[in-house]
Amino acid sequence: MTTNKELLAIRESETPRGLGTQTTVFADKASNAEIWDVEGKRYIDLAAGIAVTNTGHNHPKIIAAVETQLGRYSHTCFQVTPYDVYVELAGRLNKLAPGPTPKKTIFLTTGAEAVENAVKIARKHTGRSAVIAFSGAFHGRTMMCMALTGKVVPYKAGFGPFPAEVFHVPYPIDYHGISTEDSFAALDKLFTSDLEPSRVAAMIVEPVQGEGGFYPAPPGFLEKLREICDTHGIVMIVDEIQTGFGRTGRLFAVEYAGIEPDIVTVAKSLAGGFPLSGVIGKADIMDSVDPGGLGGTYAGSPLGCAAGLAVLDIIEEEQLCDKAVAIGEQIRCWAEQVQADTDCIGDIRVTGAMCAIEIVADNDADHPDAELTKAIAAEATRQGVVLLTCGVRGNVIRFLPPLTIGEKLLAEALDTLGGIIRDLAGDVRKAS
Repeated sequence: MTTNKELLAIRESETPRGLGTQTTVFADKASNAEIWDVEGKRYIDLAAGIAVTNTGHNHPKIIAAVETQLGRYSHTCFQVTPYDVYVELAGRLNKLAPGPTPKKTIFLTTGAEAVENAVKIARKHTGRSAVIAFSGAFHGRTMMCMALTGKVVPYKAGFGPFPAEVFHVPYPIDYHGISTEDSFAALDKLFTSDLEPSRVAAMIVEPVQGEGGFYPAPPGFLEKLREICDTHGIVMIVDEIQTGFGRTGRLFAVEYAGIEPDIVTVAKSLAGGFPLSGVIGKADIMDSVDPGGLGGTYAGSPLGCAAGLAVLDIIEEEQLCDKAVAIGEQIRCWAEQVQADTDCIGDIRVTGAMCAIEIVADNDADHPDAELTKAIAAEATRQGVVLLTCGVRGNVIRFLPPLTIGEKLLAEALDTLGGIIRDLAGDVRKAS
């Protein structure tokens, strides 16, 4: 039998250290919200492959859809011989995307590709070059996406220079003393000191920051951003790569703001575990690009598109948006109890099933405890719970369980994690 230790040794000798991993256990099989490693140990999955398997691992309807498509063909390249599942999925997403304006969709392979193409389209449509993003943002690891990302370590350090004409303003986070007013004041200053609005092609924003720390946009922020973009003819790109497809309790998180973006980028749970991303945009904007300006050899894989159609069926039939809200409330109740028992949970953030707790010392927002956060995650893995950390300060534990997870299984994972936090927080108090 191959062991985790043996595979880890191979991993360290054969793959670069820059390819970091959250755990050192190797998956052998998975079902719904559970993973078994190569040694047969079972784990409850609160990561969902970074919000990819919202519909759970190996959902039978997705497997059936992919098997059917595989029996037809696996690849023809849409730009050579187009196929039905691509245009069918595009049509459904165009109808589901926020707002009444007619939409068109292009499919790609990764979230970074979606962001890159969204910027290309915005630049072509406006004839402008500058792009505004936000501090703490994460948009991918390609050169343009690194430029847009608002976190240096580990994503940007040593990789520059980055593409020019990318500017950042603070993302509003009340917990850290950055108000919506502060953010817009910084944007006004940018417009008066460094960048005239007439040079800006696009603003890109996450309705809930992902890697940055699971901070939801405050009420009114996205609405005001929409107004500014309209005033200056700027394309508003909403990055729904992590927030989309039911994760936040709506199909798209921007729906909470009641606005219509110009472009939406999607990926991750779009195809339930198969590589597929997309750019959904207002038809007149999407049609700005001449034929041949968009595409890719593997873009819009037939297998991924078939899976995407099944994902949309599952979200509707199994009412996964409602389930996301219920999951969030279960996590909130648990987190509030652990917070009352310890002094290390400074903030609790819940947007549907996109949840986080911020780990700090002595309930002080100005004293992030990245070491305790790392220790909690490591011990959780040892005790059979897979979860992720994030945040610019490395002190946020994020919860991304499959939306198909059962209440009892989630309670089991939370009970385990609660015990770990209480024990480790107690150890920290004793040491101090």
